[in-house]
Amino acid sequence: MNTEWTQIKVSDITDIAGLPGVRVEALPVFKDARGSLHELFRADEIPTGFQPLMACSSWSHPGVSRGPHQHVGQDDYFTFAGPSDFTVYLWDDRPGAAGAAKGWFINTGEQSPARIHVPRGVVHAYRNVGKTSGLVVTVTSLLFKGEGRRDPVDEIRHELNPHSPYQIPLI
Repeated sequence: MNTEWTQIKVSDITDIAGLPGVRVEALPVFKDARGSLHELFRADEIPTGFQPLMACSSWSHPGVSRGPHQHVGQDDYFTFAGPSDFTVYLWDDRPGAAGAAKGWFINTGEQSPARIHVPRGVVHAYRNVGKTSGLVVTVTSLLFKGEGRRDPVDEIRHELNPHSPYQIPLI
């Protein structure tokens, strides 16, 4: 399947047209003589209805991709601030949506730090396109593996299915 791709630029707060509930925000960064402070999330700025329950971080080496996958009940709120750069890919798999026929991509990370809210049902992936390992902070609306880590992971992992229509392109 050929996907029609749309690039989204990181700028202020942007709700993505055609992709309800997905929001891209330029990450507030405050610099001074000591270094910088990055606001990962603020209760007065997170999307309405998003209730964070946990936060985690992951380091990805250059060229490494995570996803594509989606969640049935979990919303994610990612922060891409560096020290590397990433391309984020999004597709809408919710009922009545375009599915794999339409995709969006966002260049973010050290050169263009951002927070990205991805609601359940939106397939998402990211690739480290920089030259160094990069950090991604994820704040989620569900606990990983549930209370006490006893439940299955809320994830449909398209990256494990070579026939999935959700594939990271070579853009």
